[in-house]
Amino acid sequence: MPRPLKLLLVAGARPNFMKVAPVLRAIAESPSVFEHVLVHTGQHYDEGMSDVFFSDLGIPTPDEHLEVGSGSHAQQTARIMSTFEPVLLKEKPDCVLVFGDVNSTIACAIVAKKLGHRVAHVEAGLRSGDMTMPEEVNRIVTDAISDYLFVTEESGVTNLLREGKNKDCIHHVGHVMIDNLMYELGRIQHMDPASLNSSKLKPSGHQFGVVTLHRPSNVDSESTLRQIFSALNEISESLPLVFPVHPRTNACMKRHNIGVADQITLVEPLGYHEFLNLWKDATLVLTDSGGLQEETTALGIPCLTIRENTERPITVTEGTNTLVGTDRTRIVNAALALLKRDTTVSARARPALWDGRASYRILDILAKELDLSRRTTPL
Repeated sequence: MPRPLKLLLVAGARPNFMKVAPVLRAIAESPSVFEHVLVHTGQHYDEGMSDVFFSDLGIPTPDEHLEVGSGSHAQQTARIMSTFEPVLLKEKPDCVLVFGDVNSTIACAIVAKKLGHRVAHVEAGLRSGDMTMPEEVNRIVTDAISDYLFVTEESGVTNLLREGKNKDCIHHVGHVMIDNLMYELGRIQHMDPASLNSSKLKPSGHQFGVVTLHRPSNVDSESTLRQIFSALNEISESLPLVFPVHPRTNACMKRHNIGVADQITLVEPLGYHEFLNLWKDATLVLTDSGGLQEETTALGIPCLTIRENTERPITVTEGTNTLVGTDRTRIVNAALALLKRDTTVSARARPALWDGRASYRILDILAKELDLSRRTTPL
């Protein structure tokens, strides 16, 4: 019997953890086919933004923790590359799996490719068309050098083909983050609500909204941040809001002395279970997060995205997402319009292949492709 295929999975920031967890669960079901090495780059080093997610999602202790911490994009990317290289030289995996679009994604993909390893990009092909977004640069470069491109929605296939990628490298598999959402939602539903502190944040018997905000383009600019909070303050007069505040956003709010209405409850960042328990019952979600656009679509919850563009167009065309930009009037008008009508979203099908099985499809493809490569590569 051939040895198990060794997969090295890279997690660097909070959005990655939700995508890594279901793949690890699927790998555990096939121990004769795969073994894995989990690398945490430490791109998010704050316990509230990182370690608590590992605990909530049942992710095992990483085999390697690079502890790169914060810094400019160049500093952080360089540290990840220099500390990741020795791990690859030691482990010699059959394939390196990178997830999403954070700095860890591009840094580890580049190092792996230059050392001759196969690279799989999970959540490939997404494009916002906005090159001022660091994530857009990360996506494009990672896709350009990856051997296996695992796509969440048809727009990703279209984007990759337009950019000249070989169609045989592109695999529309669905979305591992939705795998994780469905799995964890099942766990939440079997928990005692009183055991979750976020249950206390929901106004008893009343509607409420949830806010997340973290993108530099939104929070670093004082004028933009004031526009957004002016809108949130007005919306809160009609719908109380709960706002888990990202550390970057919190620092900017303090620096610019942003005033917050009494009807907005500010809380520390929440772990995965606490946050899911909160937003799953929201009347409305306001966010600049890419992942939350998709998760709200999967559960049919209205979402207003505080951005001018999205790399996840299926959330708009087939989902519950609306792009409202950062203009105060647009944000307020969209929110109040939703509140004036019945915001209950009628039953609808999730986007294609968002069925909780994406992780298994990825592993099926890798098992075939990597085994074939192993059999045909001369010793």
